[in-house]
Amino acid sequence: EAMHKYYDQLVALEVKIPSSEVQIPFKWKDAFDKGSIFGGRISLTVSSIGYEKVCVLFNIAALSTQIAETQNLDSEEGLQKANKKLQSAAGIFTALKDRVVGLIEQEPTPDLEPECLGVLSSLCLAQAQELVVQKALKDSMKDNIVAKLAGHADDLFAEVMKVMQKESVRTLWDKDWLSVVSGKQALYNGLSQFHQSKVCNAAKNIGEEISRLQYCLELFQACQTRSGMAGLGGCSDWVKRANRALTDAKKDNDFIYHERIPDVKQLTAIGRAAVVKPTVLPDKFLPNDKELFAALMPVHIHQAVAAYEVRKQEMVGKELNRMKEGTNMLNEILNSMNLPAALEDTTGGGVPASLKEKSAAVIEAGGVDELERLVRELPDLLQRNTDLLTEAERMLREEAESDSTLRAQHGARWSRTPSDKLTGTFSANATKYRTIINNATQADAVVKEKLSTHMQGMKALAGGESVLAQQLPSGAGGSGGSSTSRLKALMEEVETLKAERAVIESELKGTNPDMKTVFLQAAANGALNEPVLSVQSLGRSFGPLQQQVGESVTRQEKIIAEVQDLYQPFIQERGGEGGARENALKSIASA
Repeated sequence: EAMHKYYDQLVALEVKIPSSEVQIPFKWKDAFDKGSIFGGRISLTVSSIGYEKVCVLFNIAALSTQIAETQNLDSEEGLQKANKKLQSAAGIFTALKDRVVGLIEQEPTPDLEPECLGVLSSLCLAQAQELVVQKALKDSMKDNIVAKLAGHADDLFAEVMKVMQKESVRTLWDKDWLSVVSGKQALYNGLSQFHQSKVCNAAKNIGEEISRLQYCLELFQACQTRSGMAGLGGCSDWVKRANRALTDAKKDNDFIYHERIPDVKQLTAIGRAAVVKPTVLPDKFLPNDKELFAALMPVHIHQAVAAYEVRKQEMVGKELNRMKEGTNMLNEILNSMNLPAALEDTTGGGVPASLKEKSAAVIEAGGVDELERLVRELPDLLQRNTDLLTEAERMLREEAESDSTLRAQHGARWSRTPSDKLTGTFSANATKYRTIINNATQADAVVKEKLSTHMQGMKALAGGESVLAQQLPSGAGGSGGSSTSRLKALMEEVETLKAERAVIESELKGTNPDMKTVFLQAAANGALNEPVLSVQSLGRSFGPLQQQVGESVTRQEKIIAEVQDLYQPFIQERGGEGGARENALKSIASA
């Protein structure tokens, strides 16, 4: 698991660090070279994460074969685990065979040559099929199935035997490797013939049975001769069983069937059952594990993300301003008409419900005291932000000047990335925040002016219902006429519109696509085009929200037009403007 974790971290790092900037020398020794009296083992040192990945994968595959070798093959669990590990190792060696030359970009050590990796993959796969045959024998499966499984094991070991003897790799292996592989090829060919002979026996094809038994005995003898081990794979026991079966078959044929014994070359080929295959190498072994360098990004990716953030903030800010300006305009128009308070002020006395709600909101937020505290803090906050930005701008200037001086001093030897490329994003952000501070200075003056204008209204709202009642003189009242019900319905639409805008605002602020991954993948594919990718992402993520903002503004225009059409008839039905009370309600509502 530790090797799996390490490999996953390498995969994550590789896409974030340009290969030209990797200065870590990774040294690995050849797995098969034992050294000599004249020198140490063959090794290769490469400053490349790709090379480190290759070597770690090789070791993961090698360790998988060792884990398979230590399993208890007498148990179901042990057989399954060993089989899984061998197929996994075969998959890794196969993947390395196809990728190693491109990843290392120079001559690899002998153990990483494609031909060597091909041998190792084939060997692991043959051993995995061997375990399948053992399980089939243990589970007493039907003879025709065992024959096909053993036949495929024969094919796989024959392939290993062939590729192992290639001139480019034959000197890598220990002397007994080839003899054991050769012996196992004969063994599983013999087992295939033996179990097919039992199929023939059941079908009363005695002549074919005898031919296959004679052939399997030849193969078992070849297994013992080639490997130099009489008991390889239980071969001596299979010889005894085959001899007994052959004796019985000959006896039956001599006395009962009298069938001709066909030549081995004339026998029908036994079918094959390919159960195992190389496990596909995953992108990550532990995909749910935490990435240690998740926040690390190459400079060009960081710049792309920063550029995207600027585009996103501009788009979000534009849409938020559209809604804010629309809501402010809507409030001003309604306040000038004393709506919705005029619809609630039917008695000419008391405090309308809408003003009670607004008063409760002001009190909950801290009232006039809180407003005055915030206003007092504005100069200090402005100065602090200005000082921080000024210091950041100074540091950027000094860094740029230092880089220019050293570049002029050392010339071509000064190979560091130019300052303007490294700090371009920071400089752009500094300019942006300087503009924000300048705009904020003007906005502070507007806020103070509005606060002074509406201070009496804010104090009335902060005082609660009793203070509001004192501030509101009595008026004529009146419930209006036919236009009242429609105006009330429109006021409900206004509240719905504001609630919808609050949701849209939350979604605009909360939508944050993972552009880092998008840019990293694009860079890995050689297709990093920040403007195109950013525009596409913004369209997908914010297009529907922009449409909702547009629809909200259009609805507001229709509501305002209808309210303005109904207002004069409503006033006339009530008997004219409400005088001092009407003006007081408008003044407080505007606060």
